[in-house]
Amino acid sequence: MAALCYNRGMGRFLLIGLDGADPALTEQWMAEGRLPHLARLRERGAYMPLRSTRPPATFPAWTTCVTGVNPGHHGIFDFTEPAPGAHALRFVNSSYRKAPALWKILSDAGRRVGILGVPATYPPEKVNGFMVAGFDSPVATRIDPSFVYPPILYPEVKEWRFADFQEDNIGPRWHARALPSLLEGVDKKAAIACKLLRREPWDFFMAVFGESDTVAHHFWMFHDPDSPRHRPGMEFAIRAVYQRLDDAVGRLMEAAGDDVTVAVVSDHGFGGAGTGVVHLNNWLAEQGYLRFTPSSGGALKWLALTLVPGHWRGVAFRRLRPLAARAESRARFGGIDWPRTQAWSEELNYFPSIRINLRGRDPQGCVDPLEYDTVVEELCARLEAWPPVARAWPRAALYKGPYVEQAPDIIVELALEDGYSHSCLRARGGPSFRRIRPDEAVGGRERGMNGNHRPMGVLFLSERANRTTASLEDIAPTVLAALGVPAPEMDGRPLLGDIAAGADAPDHRADMPPPGEAQPYSPEEEARIEKRLRALGYYE
Repeated sequence: MAALCYNRGMGRFLLIGLDGADPALTEQWMAEGRLPHLARLRERGAYMPLRSTRPPATFPAWTTCVTGVNPGHHGIFDFTEPAPGAHALRFVNSSYRKAPALWKILSDAGRRVGILGVPATYPPEKVNGFMVAGFDSPVATRIDPSFVYPPILYPEVKEWRFADFQEDNIGPRWHARALPSLLEGVDKKAAIACKLLRREPWDFFMAVFGESDTVAHHFWMFHDPDSPRHRPGMEFAIRAVYQRLDDAVGRLMEAAGDDVTVAVVSDHGFGGAGTGVVHLNNWLAEQGYLRFTPSSGGALKWLALTLVPGHWRGVAFRRLRPLAARAESRARFGGIDWPRTQAWSEELNYFPSIRINLRGRDPQGCVDPLEYDTVVEELCARLEAWPPVARAWPRAALYKGPYVEQAPDIIVELALEDGYSHSCLRARGGPSFRRIRPDEAVGGRERGMNGNHRPMGVLFLSERANRTTASLEDIAPTVLAALGVPAPEMDGRPLLGDIAAGADAPDHRADMPPPGEAQPYSPEEEARIEKRLRALGYYE
C-alpha cells in the first residue's frame, strides 16, 4: 500500500449511496441534461467507474465500502451463510461484520456521525451520533424504535417505511403501482435526510437510496428494447427514478451546507437478464457430485414454496414465522442425499456458489479434507468448460484475510449471452439449463429478475481525485483521510491528496479491535427479512 499525504483534518464529509446506479445509464442521462446535480458534481471534482466486490452483491459490497477491506477481512459474503451444524441457511446482520465500519472508527475518534438506510446495519450500533438501520431490519414495512439509535430519534424518522411489494404477482398492474411507490420512497428518505442534516450536529453523514437497484431489477425489460424479455410501455421508469435521485442528491448537498466534501457512490452497476436459466444442483447431479433422494418429499417441499401464489405464501410466513426459516431450508435442501453428495449449491438466483460437503466441517460430509483441493480444482475446470458459466473461482483466488473460510468454496460467474446474463433458479431433477417461459418472465410466478447486477458502479467526488480508477475498498480510507482520522490497515487507498513514495503496508488487522459476538436473528425476525428479500427480488 502506498503512503499518502492527505490529512486535512477539518470540515465534514457527506457520502450518498445510490444502490446499483449504473455508469452507462448515468453517463447517458448526464449527457442529455437529465441529471444536473450529478453532472455539476462531476465538473466540480471527479467522476469514475467504481469496481465492486466479486460477486457484486449488496451486503458484501456495502460492507466493503464502509470498512475499506475485502470480504475475507470483514466476513460478510452474502445475505446468508450456512447455519452451524446443519444444512440450512441463516441471515446475517451487522453483528456478523468482523471489521470496524467508518462510523465506529469516527465515533471512537470523537467525531459525530449520522447514518441513514445503509444495508447490513441492523441492529444499529451505539455510535457517537445517530443511526437508522437499512432494509435488513426485521420489521414489516414501517420502522420501529429498535431500528434507530438512539431510540429517542424515532419520532423524527417514523414516516419512513419500506415498500410492501408482492413480487410473486408481477404483471403490468404491479409495475404501474410499484413505480409511484419507488418515487415516493426517494422523496421520503430525502426529506428525512435533509431534516437530520439540518437539525443534528455531524462530521460524517451517510445515506443510501435503494430505489435505483429495485427499479433496474424489475423495469429493465421496459427500458431496453433489445432485451429478450422486452415488454412495451413504462420505458421511462428507470430514468424517472434516476432523475428523482439526482434531485435528492441536490437536496442533500444543499441541506449539508458549506465546507463539506461530497461523494456519491454505487455498490455495483446493472445490465439485462436473458432467458437462460441455470439449475446448478441439476448440473452437479449430472456430473456425479450430487445425489437426490429417491423420495419425492424434497420435490414436494420445493413445489409448495415455488408454486403457491405469492400472497398466500406471505400469509403462511406471517402466521408461521418461527417455522419459516426451517421450512425454507428443508425446501431447498431436503431432497439431497447428503452422505453421497460431494458438492451442492444454494442456487441463489443472483450469484450462485458451490459448497463442498467436507468431512469434519459439514453434517454428513463425505469429501476427505485431503481431497478438497483436487475436488475444487476439478469442479472449477468442469464449470468453466460449461457454456453457461463464464468463470469459477476457488474462494482463495478472490478473498484474502482471516475469514476466507466462511466464504463458499467456489464462486460462480454466469456467462453473458449477447450481453444479457443467465439466471440461476432452484430445481430438483430435470435439465441443468433451459429457457425461461413467458409466464415465468412476467406473470403470476415471476422467476428471476429481468435486470441483474454488473461489476462496475459509479463514483462522484466534489474534489479532484489522485487517480482515475477506484474500487469500493477505497471509499472508507478516502473518508478517514479527508477528516484527518487515523485508519486501521485497509485494503483500499485514499482517492484524495498526493500519493507519496510507495511503502509496503504492515500486516493487515494488526491494529484492529477484536470482532464482537454475532447476534443471530430470531426465527420471527428471519421470516421478516426473508419476506423483504423476496419482495426486492433477491430470494426465490
